[in-house]
Amino acid sequence: MAMDGQTVLAVVPARGGSKSIPRKNLAMVGGISLVGRAGQLAAGLDWIDRAIISTNDVEIAAEATRHGLEAPFQRPDDLAGDKATSTDMWRHAWLAAEEHYAMSFDISVLLEPTSPMRRADDVTLCVRTLIDSGHKAAATLSPTPAHFTPNKTLKLDGKGNLAPYLEDGRTALRQSIPDYYHCNGICYALRRKTLVDEGHIMEDDCIAVIIDRPIVNIDEPFELELAEWLLARETNGRNS
Repeated sequence: MAMDGQTVLAVVPARGGSKSIPRKNLAMVGGISLVGRAGQLAAGLDWIDRAIISTNDVEIAAEATRHGLEAPFQRPDDLAGDKATSTDMWRHAWLAAEEHYAMSFDISVLLEPTSPMRRADDVTLCVRTLIDSGHKAAATLSPTPAHFTPNKTLKLDGKGNLAPYLEDGRTALRQSIPDYYHCNGICYALRRKTLVDEGHIMEDDCIAVIIDRPIVNIDEPFELELAEWLLARETNGRNS
């Protein structure tokens, strides 16, 4: 069932290698692997026409298919290393899926497994915003805490002396700091022309979808524990 007549492809990117957490995409949070969580959510959205895994790893592909994703191709090795770009990986997945399924997709969403706090409503809102706004792209963002903004960030010179990143950072008052945001990996949504023809993701005409609740994007081992705690708190809150 397409959304407003738009055919939608969901892509879950999950390469086998990871330096910070070995086999990170198979790490468990709340009893389900990261790739499994992304797969279950994508497979449960009835307006998504196809939900696929893009991976170079046989074990990850098997885990993804167990949780509702399809694995119509294996990601090429040149798109599975540290230097491969998300743009190239996603574009390859889009075109390979169109060839495999013999159909064209109007929109694609990218659902990174490393964002286990994702909710179905987040993804639906991102695509709905893209369609209704007429923009080329949409991305979910989280507010950046004031102490992590450029106004409060420090830098070091070659001798280890610190200085504010911005000239007025030393004297900036908290209430005077503008709002900053960062990508949280929950959802990126693109029109076909944006990525396939123009090779862009967020570089041009991208509308923001703000998610103002605690979000964890898994990069370090301790963040797995933090995500576990946050998900348990959400579950307990719904059941209380």
